[in-house]
Formats: sequence, structure tokens, C-alpha cells
Amino acid sequence: MSDPIPNSTPRRTAAMEPTNQLHPLREIAETPTHKLLLKQWLKEGELILGRIALKETQIDSVRKELTHLYTFFFLFHSTSLVLLFNLSSGTDYNRETAVSASCRRSWIPSLCSLLCSLGLVWAIRYKTDVETHLEKLLEREKEDEKLLGKCVEELKRKGLEFDLLKEVDALRRAKSMRVEAKPVVRKWSSRDLVTLFFFAVSCLVVALTRVILCS
Repeated sequence: MSDPIPNSTPRRTAAMEPTNQLHPLREIAETPTHKLLLKQWLKEGELILGRIALKETQIDSVRKELTHLYTFFFLFHSTSLVLLFNLSSGTDYNRETAVSASCRRSWIPSLCSLLCSLGLVWAIRYKTDVETHLEKLLEREKEDEKLLGKCVEELKRKGLEFDLLKEVDALRRAKSMRVEAKPVVRKWSSRDLVTLFFFAVSCLVVALTRVILCS
């Protein structure tokens, strides 16, 4: 009479344990809370990518407008100076009287040139501020997309081991810390240098206008 094999049942159950363990994605699909959270995060990620694409398009548009403003600024002043020079050099008869009269009235084109220059400088500064603001928003959206991507990868990797309360709270705290972070105060920036450059060019054009009409 043969004795029964004592450890056959534990061995069979031990061999079946790895096969009963579900894949993390399968666990998420069978758990309503994890499944709903994954869908919500994936949808939010698509919305963030759409906002990133929109911000990049807006930044490209603003940079094109800035290029047009730069071109118009120099074209306007170069054309006005050439026209003033041709008009002042074309009066050969009674030149001294004409020069003195044009010199007395030189404040009119000088004032017009200065007002146009200040308007263009203001437009350039406004567009550079808009560009900087859009770049900050774009950077924030990319940070949100990166944080959300890490959470989605952790959820897919851990499955039911993913602690919903802990991870969601960590994501909210990361966003709130980024919003509450104090901006770095800079005394000078590239936008200030651009504004000073165009203002200096405007003053130079006014001086050249005076010289052309009074020489």
C-alpha cells in the first residue's frame, strides 16, 4: 500500500499563484476608481497638449508681428530722412531764406517723427510683454504635462498598489507650490534693452531731422 504524496497540493497552489496575479492595466480595468482616474488624467493630458500647441502658435504669431514692427520702424525713419534730405537740397533759389524758414519749422517734422517713434516703441514693448507672458504660460503647461505624465506612468506601473489619495494629493501640492512660488525679480531684462535701443534710435532720428533742415 503506497503512501500519499504529502506536499503535492501546496506545490500546485504555489505554482498557480504567479498565474493568478493580474497585469497592472488589467487591475485598473477591473477597478472603477482607478479606471476613472486614468481616463480623467489621459483626457486632461490631451487638453494640456492642445493648450501647448495653441501657445506655441500664438508665440510664433507674436514673433512675426514683432519682426514686422522692427522692419516698419527702420523703413519709416529711413524713408522720412531721405525725403527730408531731398526736399532740403532741392531748394537752390534764395537758399539762406529757405534754410532759415525750414529750420524754424523743423519742430513740426521732428515732433511727428518723435510721436510715430514713441508709438512704434510702445507697440514693440507691448508685443514683447505678450511674448514673455505666453512663454511663461507655455512653460507652466509643459510642467503640468510632465507632472501628469509621471502620475499616469506610476498608475500604469503599480496598478492597485497605486495610492490614490497620496498620489493625487502630491500632484495638487506640486501644482500649488509652483503657483505660490515667488517670481525672481530682475533689474534689467532683454525687453528693457530693446526698448532703450529703439528709444535711442528715435532720439537720433529727431536730431538728424533737425540737422538736415537747418544745415
